[in-house]
Amino acid sequence: MQDLTEMVSGVPGAPPVRAGLDFEGWSCPVPLRDVPNVVMGHGGGGAMSGELIEHLFLPAYGAAAAADLGDSAVLTVGGDTRLAFSTDSFVVKPMFFPGGSIGDLAVNGTVNDLAMSGATPLFLSTAFILAEGTELSVLGRIAQAVGRAAQDAGVRLVTGDTKVVERASGDGVYLNTSGIGVVPAGVDINPRRARPGDAVLVSGDIGVHGVAVMSCREGLEFGTTVESDTAALHGLVAAMLATGSDVHVLRDPTRGGVSASLNEIARASEVGIELVERLLPVPPTVRDACSLLGLDPLQVANEGKLIAIVPAADADRVLAAMRAHPLGRSACAIGSCVPDHAGMVVARTGLGGSRVIGLPIGEQLPRIC
Repeated sequence: MQDLTEMVSGVPGAPPVRAGLDFEGWSCPVPLRDVPNVVMGHGGGGAMSGELIEHLFLPAYGAAAAADLGDSAVLTVGGDTRLAFSTDSFVVKPMFFPGGSIGDLAVNGTVNDLAMSGATPLFLSTAFILAEGTELSVLGRIAQAVGRAAQDAGVRLVTGDTKVVERASGDGVYLNTSGIGVVPAGVDINPRRARPGDAVLVSGDIGVHGVAVMSCREGLEFGTTVESDTAALHGLVAAMLATGSDVHVLRDPTRGGVSASLNEIARASEVGIELVERLLPVPPTVRDACSLLGLDPLQVANEGKLIAIVPAADADRVLAAMRAHPLGRSACAIGSCVPDHAGMVVARTGLGGSRVIGLPIGEQLPRIC
Protein backbone atom coordinates (compact mmCIF):
# COMPACT_ATOMS: atom_id res chain seq x y z
CA MET A 1 0.00 0.00 0.00
CA GLN A 2 1.35 3.41 -0.92
CA ASP A 3 2.53 5.56 1.99
CA LEU A 4 -0.12 8.23 2.58
CA THR A 5 2.56 10.74 3.41
CA GLU A 6 4.03 10.50 -0.07
CA MET A 7 3.51 13.85 -1.72
CA VAL A 8 2.93 14.68 -5.37
CA SER A 9 5.76 16.87 -6.67
CA GLY A 10 7.23 18.19 -9.89
CA VAL A 11 4.75 20.99 -10.64
CA PRO A 12 6.23 24.42 -9.87
CA GLY A 13 4.06 26.34 -7.44
CA ALA A 14 1.60 23.49 -6.87
CA PRO A 15 0.31 23.02 -3.32
CA PRO A 16 1.35 19.69 -1.76
CA VAL A 17 -1.33 17.01 -1.96
CA ARG A 18 -1.33 13.37 -0.97
CA ALA A 19 -0.99 10.95 -3.85
CA GLY A 20 -4.17 9.15 -4.83
CA LEU A 21 -6.64 11.72 -3.51
CA ASP A 22 -9.96 11.90 -5.34
CA PHE A 23 -10.17 15.57 -6.28
CA GLU A 24 -13.72 15.23 -7.58
CA GLY A 25 -14.76 14.79 -3.98
CA TRP A 26 -13.74 18.38 -3.33
CA SER A 27 -16.28 19.63 -5.83
CA CYS A 28 -19.22 17.45 -4.88
CA PRO A 29 -19.44 15.89 -1.40
CA VAL A 30 -22.39 13.67 -2.37
CA PRO A 31 -21.37 10.12 -3.49
CA LEU A 32 -22.40 10.24 -7.13
CA ARG A 33 -23.34 6.59 -7.43
CA ASP A 34 -25.83 6.99 -4.57
CA VAL A 35 -28.01 9.28 -6.71
CA PRO A 36 -31.21 7.20 -6.99
CA ASN A 37 -32.49 8.56 -10.31
CA VAL A 38 -31.08 9.54 -13.67
CA VAL A 39 -30.20 13.25 -13.81
CA MET A 40 -28.95 15.44 -16.65
CA GLY A 41 -25.39 15.14 -15.41
CA HIS A 42 -25.35 11.42 -16.23
CA GLY A 43 -25.23 12.40 -19.91
CA GLY A 44 -22.56 15.07 -19.59
CA GLY A 45 -19.43 13.03 -20.32
CA GLY A 46 -17.94 13.75 -16.89
CA ALA A 47 -17.58 11.88 -13.61
CA MET A 48 -21.29 11.04 -13.39
CA SER A 49 -21.26 9.50 -16.88
CA GLY A 50 -18.20 7.48 -15.95
CA GLU A 51 -19.79 6.19 -12.77
CA LEU A 52 -22.95 5.20 -14.64
CA ILE A 53 -20.83 3.12 -17.02
CA GLU A 54 -18.56 1.66 -14.35
CA HIS A 55 -21.12 0.88 -11.67
CA LEU A 56 -24.26 0.11 -13.68
CA PHE A 57 -23.71 -0.79 -17.34
CA LEU A 58 -20.48 -2.80 -17.20
CA PRO A 59 -21.55 -4.96 -14.23
CA ALA A 60 -24.93 -5.52 -15.89
CA TYR A 61 -23.32 -6.55 -19.19
CA GLY A 62 -20.92 -8.93 -17.45
CA ALA A 63 -18.89 -11.16 -19.76
CA ALA A 64 -20.74 -9.82 -22.79
CA ALA A 65 -18.96 -6.46 -22.46
CA ALA A 66 -15.89 -6.00 -24.63
CA ALA A 67 -15.26 -2.28 -24.33
CA ASP A 68 -11.98 -0.40 -24.31
CA LEU A 69 -13.97 2.77 -23.48
CA GLY A 70 -12.40 4.81 -26.28
CA ASP A 71 -14.23 6.90 -28.85
CA SER A 72 -14.64 3.77 -30.98
CA ALA A 73 -13.94 0.06 -30.71
CA VAL A 74 -11.23 -1.41 -32.93
CA LEU A 75 -12.11 -4.96 -33.99
CA THR A 76 -9.97 -7.42 -35.93
CA VAL A 77 -11.76 -9.46 -38.62
CA GLY A 78 -10.47 -11.86 -41.24
CA GLY A 79 -7.11 -12.21 -39.54
CA ASP A 80 -5.56 -8.81 -40.23
CA THR A 81 -8.30 -6.35 -41.17
CA ARG A 82 -9.08 -3.89 -38.39
CA LEU A 83 -12.44 -2.17 -38.29
CA ALA A 84 -13.39 0.77 -36.09
CA PHE A 85 -16.99 0.80 -34.89
CA SER A 86 -18.79 3.56 -33.00
CA THR A 87 -22.26 4.77 -32.12
CA ASP A 88 -23.54 8.08 -30.77
CA SER A 89 -26.88 9.74 -30.05
CA PHE A 90 -27.70 13.43 -30.51
CA VAL A 91 -30.28 15.38 -28.54
CA VAL A 92 -29.06 18.95 -29.04
CA LYS A 93 -31.43 21.80 -28.24
CA PRO A 94 -32.10 23.87 -30.29
CA MET A 95 -31.88 21.57 -33.31
CA PHE A 96 -30.58 24.42 -35.49
CA PHE A 97 -27.82 26.71 -34.25
CA PRO A 98 -25.22 29.07 -35.78
CA GLY A 99 -22.89 27.01 -37.92
CA GLY A 100 -24.85 23.76 -37.98
CA SER A 101 -27.75 21.55 -36.92
CA ILE A 102 -28.44 18.23 -35.29
CA GLY A 103 -28.17 16.66 -38.76
CA ASP A 104 -24.57 17.51 -39.61
CA LEU A 105 -23.62 17.17 -35.94
CA ALA A 106 -24.78 13.54 -35.98
CA VAL A 107 -22.73 12.69 -39.06
CA ASN A 108 -19.61 14.59 -38.04
CA GLY A 109 -19.73 13.32 -34.47
CA THR A 110 -19.64 9.65 -35.45
CA VAL A 111 -17.13 10.24 -38.26
CA ASN A 112 -14.87 11.90 -35.69
CA ASP A 113 -15.23 9.05 -33.22
CA LEU A 114 -13.95 6.70 -35.92
CA ALA A 115 -11.19 9.12 -36.91
CA MET A 116 -9.89 9.22 -33.34
CA SER A 117 -8.83 5.59 -33.87
CA GLY A 118 -7.06 6.61 -37.06
CA ALA A 119 -9.78 4.96 -39.14
CA THR A 120 -11.04 5.96 -42.57
CA PRO A 121 -14.84 6.22 -42.11
CA LEU A 122 -16.87 4.27 -44.67
CA PHE A 123 -20.47 3.59 -43.61
CA LEU A 124 -23.04 5.13 -41.27
CA SER A 125 -26.48 4.17 -40.03
CA THR A 126 -29.12 6.73 -39.08
CA ALA A 127 -31.92 6.17 -36.56
CA PHE A 128 -34.50 8.91 -35.95
CA ILE A 129 -36.73 9.19 -32.87
CA LEU A 130 -39.44 11.75 -33.65
CA ALA A 131 -41.87 13.43 -31.31
CA GLU A 132 -45.46 13.37 -32.49
CA GLY A 133 -46.31 16.78 -33.95
CA THR A 134 -42.85 17.55 -35.33
CA GLU A 135 -43.22 19.53 -38.55
CA LEU A 136 -42.23 17.55 -41.62
CA SER A 137 -40.51 20.64 -43.01
CA VAL A 138 -38.22 20.65 -39.96
CA LEU A 139 -37.52 16.94 -40.36
CA GLY A 140 -36.76 17.55 -44.03
CA ARG A 141 -34.18 20.21 -43.20
CA ILE A 142 -32.47 17.85 -40.78
CA ALA A 143 -32.47 14.99 -43.28
CA GLN A 144 -30.95 17.25 -45.93
CA ALA A 145 -28.24 18.31 -43.48
CA VAL A 146 -27.47 14.63 -42.79
CA GLY A 147 -27.17 13.95 -46.53
CA ARG A 148 -24.91 16.94 -47.21
CA ALA A 149 -22.62 16.16 -44.28
CA ALA A 150 -22.32 12.51 -45.33
CA GLN A 151 -21.43 13.50 -48.89
CA ASP A 152 -18.89 16.04 -47.65
CA ALA A 153 -17.30 13.40 -45.42
CA GLY A 154 -17.28 10.78 -48.18
CA VAL A 155 -19.32 8.24 -46.21
CA ARG A 156 -22.41 6.28 -47.25
CA LEU A 157 -25.66 6.02 -45.30
CA VAL A 158 -26.43 2.34 -45.59
CA THR A 159 -29.18 1.55 -43.07
CA GLY A 160 -31.51 3.27 -40.65
CA ASP A 161 -34.65 3.28 -38.53
CA THR A 162 -37.50 5.64 -37.58
CA LYS A 163 -39.63 5.65 -34.44
CA VAL A 164 -42.32 8.10 -33.27
CA VAL A 165 -43.15 8.77 -29.61
CA GLU A 166 -46.09 10.60 -28.06
CA ARG A 167 -45.88 14.36 -27.68
CA ALA A 168 -45.30 14.09 -23.93
CA SER A 169 -42.51 11.51 -24.36
CA GLY A 170 -40.13 13.41 -26.61
CA ASP A 171 -39.00 16.79 -27.80
CA GLY A 172 -38.58 17.34 -31.54
CA VAL A 173 -36.00 15.05 -33.13
CA TYR A 174 -33.41 12.74 -31.58
CA LEU A 175 -30.88 11.14 -33.89
CA ASN A 176 -28.54 8.18 -33.50
CA THR A 177 -25.72 7.40 -35.90
CA SER A 178 -23.42 4.38 -35.90
CA GLY A 179 -20.36 4.09 -38.09
CA ILE A 180 -17.79 1.66 -39.45
CA GLY A 181 -14.33 2.50 -40.73
CA VAL A 182 -11.06 0.77 -41.61
CA VAL A 183 -7.91 1.31 -39.54
CA PRO A 184 -4.73 1.40 -41.68
CA ALA A 185 -1.99 -1.11 -40.99
CA GLY A 186 0.60 0.08 -38.50
CA VAL A 187 -1.67 2.66 -36.85
CA ASP A 188 -2.00 2.17 -33.09
CA ILE A 189 -3.91 5.02 -31.48
CA ASN A 190 -5.13 4.31 -27.97
CA PRO A 191 -5.83 6.37 -24.83
CA ARG A 192 -3.41 4.12 -22.92
CA ARG A 193 -0.41 5.05 -25.09
CA ALA A 194 0.42 8.48 -23.67
CA ARG A 195 3.96 8.53 -22.23
CA PRO A 196 5.94 10.99 -20.09
CA GLY A 197 7.64 13.48 -22.38
CA ASP A 198 4.88 13.39 -25.03
CA ALA A 199 3.59 16.70 -26.35
CA VAL A 200 -0.09 17.65 -26.05
CA LEU A 201 -1.47 19.38 -29.16
CA VAL A 202 -4.87 20.85 -30.00
CA SER A 203 -6.11 21.61 -33.50
CA GLY A 204 -7.59 25.06 -32.83
CA ASP A 205 -9.82 27.31 -30.72
CA ILE A 206 -11.70 25.52 -27.95
CA GLY A 207 -15.17 25.99 -26.46
CA VAL A 208 -16.75 27.36 -29.62
CA HIS A 209 -19.53 24.81 -30.14
CA GLY A 210 -20.88 24.95 -26.59
CA VAL A 211 -20.99 28.74 -26.60
CA ALA A 212 -22.65 28.81 -30.04
CA VAL A 213 -25.45 26.49 -28.89
CA MET A 214 -25.85 28.27 -25.57
CA SER A 215 -26.02 31.74 -27.14
CA CYS A 216 -28.70 30.59 -29.57
CA ARG A 217 -30.68 28.76 -26.88
CA GLU A 218 -30.62 31.58 -24.37
CA GLY A 219 -30.77 34.50 -26.80
CA LEU A 220 -27.41 35.86 -25.65
CA GLU A 221 -25.43 38.29 -27.79
CA PHE A 222 -21.68 38.82 -27.58
CA GLY A 223 -21.18 41.52 -30.22
CA THR A 224 -20.53 38.93 -32.91
CA THR A 225 -22.14 35.63 -33.89
CA VAL A 226 -20.35 32.62 -32.45
CA GLU A 227 -20.64 29.70 -34.88
CA SER A 228 -20.25 26.03 -34.05
CA ASP A 229 -17.01 24.39 -35.17
CA THR A 230 -18.80 21.17 -36.21
CA ALA A 231 -16.70 19.42 -38.87
CA ALA A 232 -15.51 15.98 -39.94
CA LEU A 233 -11.90 15.53 -38.82
CA HIS A 234 -10.79 12.36 -40.62
CA GLY A 235 -9.00 14.33 -43.35
CA LEU A 236 -6.98 16.19 -40.72
CA VAL A 237 -6.11 12.91 -38.99
CA ALA A 238 -5.02 11.39 -42.31
CA ALA A 239 -2.69 14.36 -42.89
CA MET A 240 -1.17 13.87 -39.43
CA LEU A 241 -0.63 10.15 -39.97
CA ALA A 242 0.90 10.80 -43.40
CA THR A 243 3.88 12.43 -41.67
CA GLY A 244 4.95 8.98 -40.50
CA SER A 245 4.84 10.09 -36.88
CA ASP A 246 3.81 7.67 -34.17
CA VAL A 247 0.62 9.38 -32.99
CA HIS A 248 -0.08 7.91 -29.56
CA VAL A 249 -3.53 9.30 -28.66
CA LEU A 250 -6.30 11.22 -30.41
CA ARG A 251 -9.50 12.49 -28.82
CA ASP A 252 -12.22 14.88 -29.93
CA PRO A 253 -13.14 16.85 -26.80
CA THR A 254 -16.93 16.94 -27.07
CA ARG A 255 -18.98 16.53 -23.86
CA GLY A 256 -16.93 17.67 -20.91
CA GLY A 257 -14.55 19.51 -23.22
CA VAL A 258 -10.75 19.44 -23.10
CA SER A 259 -10.82 18.87 -19.35
CA ALA A 260 -12.75 15.58 -19.55
CA SER A 261 -10.71 14.25 -22.49
CA LEU A 262 -7.34 14.94 -20.88
CA ASN A 263 -8.41 13.51 -17.53
CA GLU A 264 -9.56 10.32 -19.23
CA ILE A 265 -6.24 10.04 -21.07
CA ALA A 266 -4.21 10.73 -17.93
CA ARG A 267 -6.05 8.01 -16.03
CA ALA A 268 -5.97 5.47 -18.85
CA SER A 269 -2.22 5.94 -19.44
CA GLU A 270 -1.31 6.56 -15.78
CA VAL A 271 0.63 9.71 -16.62
CA GLY A 272 0.35 13.28 -15.44
CA ILE A 273 -0.57 15.99 -17.91
CA GLU A 274 0.68 19.53 -17.45
CA LEU A 275 -0.86 22.39 -19.44
CA VAL A 276 0.43 25.93 -19.86
CA GLU A 277 -2.58 28.16 -19.33
CA ARG A 278 -1.36 31.03 -21.52
CA LEU A 279 -1.04 28.63 -24.47
CA LEU A 280 -4.67 27.50 -24.37
CA PRO A 281 -6.41 28.76 -27.55
CA VAL A 282 -9.56 30.25 -26.05
CA PRO A 283 -11.01 32.91 -28.41
CA PRO A 284 -12.10 36.21 -26.82
CA THR A 285 -15.82 35.59 -27.43
CA VAL A 286 -15.66 32.24 -25.66
CA ARG A 287 -13.58 33.67 -22.82
CA ASP A 288 -16.00 36.57 -22.35
CA ALA A 289 -19.07 34.32 -22.46
CA CYS A 290 -17.59 31.87 -19.97
CA SER A 291 -16.50 34.69 -17.67
CA LEU A 292 -19.99 36.19 -17.77
CA LEU A 293 -21.72 32.90 -17.02
CA GLY A 294 -19.19 31.36 -14.65
CA LEU A 295 -18.16 28.55 -17.00
CA ASP A 296 -14.74 26.99 -17.52
CA PRO A 297 -13.75 27.05 -21.24
CA LEU A 298 -11.86 23.79 -20.71
CA GLN A 299 -15.16 22.08 -19.87
CA VAL A 300 -17.16 23.51 -22.80
CA ALA A 301 -17.88 21.13 -25.69
CA ASN A 302 -16.18 21.18 -29.09
CA GLU A 303 -17.37 19.44 -32.25
CA GLY A 304 -14.62 20.17 -34.76
CA LYS A 305 -11.41 20.03 -32.74
CA LEU A 306 -9.07 17.24 -31.71
CA ILE A 307 -6.43 16.66 -29.07
CA ALA A 308 -3.30 14.79 -30.13
CA ILE A 309 -0.61 13.31 -27.92
CA VAL A 310 2.58 12.58 -29.82
CA PRO A 311 6.26 12.01 -29.00
CA ALA A 312 8.01 15.33 -28.40
CA ALA A 313 10.41 14.60 -31.27
CA ASP A 314 7.46 14.41 -33.69
CA ALA A 315 5.52 17.41 -32.39
CA ASP A 316 6.85 20.03 -34.85
CA ARG A 317 6.30 17.74 -37.83
CA VAL A 318 2.74 16.90 -36.78
CA LEU A 319 1.94 20.55 -36.05
CA ALA A 320 3.17 21.55 -39.49
CA ALA A 321 0.86 18.99 -41.11
CA MET A 322 -2.06 20.15 -38.99
CA ARG A 323 -1.51 23.81 -39.85
CA ALA A 324 -1.38 22.97 -43.54
CA HIS A 325 -4.92 21.53 -43.32
CA PRO A 326 -7.98 23.84 -43.32
CA LEU A 327 -9.23 22.38 -40.02
CA GLY A 328 -5.90 22.74 -38.23
CA ARG A 329 -4.61 26.16 -39.21
CA SER A 330 -4.58 27.34 -35.59
CA ALA A 331 -3.11 24.13 -34.16
CA CYS A 332 -0.75 24.60 -31.24
CA ALA A 333 1.03 22.82 -28.41
CA ILE A 334 -0.61 23.34 -25.02
CA GLY A 335 1.39 21.13 -22.68
CA SER A 336 3.09 17.82 -22.10
CA CYS A 337 2.79 14.48 -20.35
CA VAL A 338 4.88 14.17 -17.19
CA PRO A 339 5.80 11.35 -14.79
CA ASP A 340 4.51 13.27 -11.76
CA HIS A 341 0.93 13.31 -10.38
CA ALA A 342 -0.12 10.30 -12.48
CA GLY A 343 -3.76 10.37 -13.51
CA MET A 344 -4.09 14.10 -12.90
CA VAL A 345 -4.17 17.18 -15.13
CA VAL A 346 -2.76 20.49 -13.89
CA ALA A 347 -2.29 23.87 -15.53
CA ARG A 348 0.49 26.37 -14.93
CA THR A 349 -1.12 29.76 -14.49
CA GLY A 350 0.12 33.12 -15.71
CA LEU A 351 1.07 34.03 -12.14
CA GLY A 352 3.46 31.11 -11.85
CA GLY A 353 1.20 28.89 -9.77
CA SER A 354 -0.65 25.73 -10.71
CA ARG A 355 -4.24 24.59 -10.53
CA VAL A 356 -5.81 21.16 -10.84
CA ILE A 357 -7.97 20.63 -13.92
CA GLY A 358 -10.48 18.14 -12.57
CA LEU A 359 -12.84 15.84 -14.38
CA PRO A 360 -16.21 17.63 -14.68
CA ILE A 361 -18.84 16.20 -12.35
CA GLY A 362 -21.84 16.49 -14.63
CA GLU A 363 -22.62 18.91 -17.41
CA GLN A 364 -22.19 22.68 -17.52
CA LEU A 365 -24.41 23.03 -20.59
CA PRO A 366 -26.97 20.24 -21.05
CA ARG A 367 -28.02 19.03 -24.51
CA ILE A 368 -25.23 20.59 -26.58
CA CYS A 369 -24.72 17.50 -28.78
